[in-house]
Amino acid sequence: MSATTTLAPRPVTRWVILGVVGAVFALPLIAMVEFTMRRGLDGGYDLSRWITVVSGELGPAYAPVWQGIQNSVVLALVTVLLMLVLLVPTMILVTLRFPSLQRVLEFICLLPISIPAIVLVVGLAPVYQVISRMLGSGTWSLAFAYGILVLPFAYRAVQSNIEAVDVVTLTEAARSLGAGWVTVIVSVLMPNLRRGLLAGAFISVAVVLGEFTIASLLSRTTLQTALVVASKADAFIAVIFALLALLFALLLLLIIGRIGRGRPGRTS
Repeated sequence: MSATTTLAPRPVTRWVILGVVGAVFALPLIAMVEFTMRRGLDGGYDLSRWITVVSGELGPAYAPVWQGIQNSVVLALVTVLLMLVLLVPTMILVTLRFPSLQRVLEFICLLPISIPAIVLVVGLAPVYQVISRMLGSGTWSLAFAYGILVLPFAYRAVQSNIEAVDVVTLTEAARSLGAGWVTVIVSVLMPNLRRGLLAGAFISVAVVLGEFTIASLLSRTTLQTALVVASKADAFIAVIFALLALLFALLLLLIIGRIGRGRPGRTS
């Protein structure tokens, strides 16, 4: 006990570490805000560019940015849906029925993180030629590629929650009471895996909003590719949109954290 107490950081040390980490993240954001408020050669600062963006008075040159935002939101929703429909039931099935395949599933899910995005594009390009002929070439089809990209992050988030919950006992108890497999997964396991599912969903959304390489090489319009186009016309406006995207991700994190804590006073 004494050794544990000695190794634990003091409150002052924790606050210092938190302050240093916060400064590392905050300084670039402050610099971006300062950059967007510059008047240029005249000197000084104003909010004219922010007002223009918020009021929607941008010209047609920035139409790809709005289209990229819409496409990225759709991609985020479809990617999260794929994760919930395909990955989570597969992980539950392997945990309950085929525990010997746990290492194989982990290897498959973690493999994309070790493959560069440019290599993935080389392999996905012929696949997307077939997808374009069968399902069309809409930007939403990038969700299939993004589903592969988010596999390592979503897997670890959900798997850590599965390991913390005795899914085998919960499943056996529900089955002994006559519940079907759909009821077991939806009504019994999903609520207990809420934290992992929300964490995986947030990470998936963050990856989709920040991905550029695959969308660019496959000639799809997303938020990041649209920002590159906008930066050629006005770098200030592009930085404003980047800040708004970061703000959206932060709000999403707070909402997910709020949902993950559940209702006050509720016991599980």
